[in-house]
Amino acid sequence: MASVHEAVRDRYEKAARRSSCCGGAEGAVANGGSSCCGGSQEHARTASASTRVGYTAQELASLPEGADLALGCGNPTALAGLAEGEVVVDLGSGGGIDCFLAARRVGESGRVIGVDMTPQMIERARENATKGGFTNVEFRLGEIEHLPVADSTVNVIISNCVVNLAPDKEPVLAEAFRVLAPGGRLLVSDLVLEAPLRPDLQRNMELLTGCIAGAMVKNDFLAALRKAGFEDVRIEREGAYLQADQVSSLAETAQISEADAREIAERVHSVSVYARKP
Repeated sequence: MASVHEAVRDRYEKAARRSSCCGGAEGAVANGGSSCCGGSQEHARTASASTRVGYTAQELASLPEGADLALGCGNPTALAGLAEGEVVVDLGSGGGIDCFLAARRVGESGRVIGVDMTPQMIERARENATKGGFTNVEFRLGEIEHLPVADSTVNVIISNCVVNLAPDKEPVLAEAFRVLAPGGRLLVSDLVLEAPLRPDLQRNMELLTGCIAGAMVKNDFLAALRKAGFEDVRIEREGAYLQADQVSSLAETAQISEADAREIAERVHSVSVYARKP
């Protein structure tokens, strides 16, 4: 378990630090890397990757430069029904994109807490918050299996393509349940599988840190949420994650066959899931 955590932390430390191009936004979506290189062309590719998973051009234009690392698989703030004055926690907040979008929705009377286990991501997100003038957002270093948040103090939990990175999902969901106040809700965008991957693909570290091999089978994920105590568990949005033009890149990066990459593309879906704490 520790080795997976270390590999994930190393990958996203590099994503936080990256300042030169590394294959563009499309490569980032398939490989879990970052597209935060300088220059208008690279910015356009990053924005393209983000609009592909559900962000609007207006939302992206409202962000501090460097907040969008093109690492998500959805847009949880668009579906969470955030209201003025609410307290929001973002599991695996990265460069802060979803925190900043949530902050505008909850207003100055609300509060947003981003939690990330990578110190370099926390540093980057705090810099972005300063650049954007956000006073209702804070970023805390911590693992999503051990949230640095008090019991029953949160109205909404959001997350974007992060739960799949946890080796053990049960404590993540238990922690989310713990910190939510009664009636609080969870809206996570993440990856799920229509059918399990082969054991050798499940152990592939590139696929693990790239958000794919650690994804749960869809029905198992929904069942795990109910087991954790959540009610009204439902899928709000679902679609393909990898496009046909990304299969070759995935095969090359993960060092697997094109046939295996195509099978993965068919099995992995991006979903946005809603659940509520009674």
